[in-house]
Amino acid sequence: MTGFSRVQMIGVALMVALIVLAPSVLYPVFLMKVLCFALFACAFNLLIGYVGLLSFGHAAFFGMGSYVSAWTIKHWGITAEVAILLGGATGAALGLVLGWLAIRRQGLYFAMITLALAQMVYFFCLQAPFTGGEDGIQQVPRGKLFGIVPLESDMTIYWLVAFVFLAGFLLIHRIVHSPFGQVLKAIRENEPRATSLGYRTNDYKLIAFVLSSMLAGIAGGTKALVFGIATLTDVHYSMSGEVVLMTLLGGLGTIFGPVMGALVVTAMENYLAQFGAWVTVTQGVIFMVCVLAFRRGIIGEIGAKLKVTL
Repeated sequence: MTGFSRVQMIGVALMVALIVLAPSVLYPVFLMKVLCFALFACAFNLLIGYVGLLSFGHAAFFGMGSYVSAWTIKHWGITAEVAILLGGATGAALGLVLGWLAIRRQGLYFAMITLALAQMVYFFCLQAPFTGGEDGIQQVPRGKLFGIVPLESDMTIYWLVAFVFLAGFLLIHRIVHSPFGQVLKAIRENEPRATSLGYRTNDYKLIAFVLSSMLAGIAGGTKALVFGIATLTDVHYSMSGEVVLMTLLGGLGTIFGPVMGALVVTAMENYLAQFGAWVTVTQGVIFMVCVLAFRRGIIGEIGAKLKVTL
């Protein structure tokens, strides 16, 4: 595993062990939701944590990946892996268009442009015939893997979701620790200096944006197959806000931070639902405590205490 430090290799081994053992203790559908959102958060962290671009519109790529995967597997009867890849391709294509428009601006202007463009995508999904409007695309079959292995069993599709997450996680790590990733970090730290060294910074930012959008689309497509539905919730601006919270809570610019953030946020949504209307207040209090106690995020603080990069 090129690029991993010793501590990171231990972290990856521990994460893989938890993924393998967790289904014997926890509900597989809950774990699959965590893994889908973890991949989504890792994709978002690639953009904000290593390029310094804050996107408030990442739900557009997650949601459109979800819609395309759901529609193609339901109406075309394609295999599960192709449907997930189509979700990723949709995210990448949309990211290419929206990213080309957005990267011309920086800072708050970039964030507002991504939010505005994502809202356009949301209203498109609300009106487009193939999305089902407010009803969404329901009763989406899980299909078969490679046309052979049926995925109706929760445990069977769990291993597919785990593989997709680990593949995306390792891809992001390889990108970050490649020469391309070093240029992205240089752009984050001092874009004018990177430009003065001869790097076409807008091209690098656009490529990173497309890669992040592709992985977000894969996460959305995978989630649609797991739950058998694609709805407006996946493309709503609140989903963009949720992935921001996951990343900040886990640790901005860390490899394992988004995974931890997705686990914490998803667990709160799942296990605090019994409090009804108070769940939002409870979440707010927990987030406030975490932000005050863990300024670098949970994983960021642990890494700082241990003086290692996580």
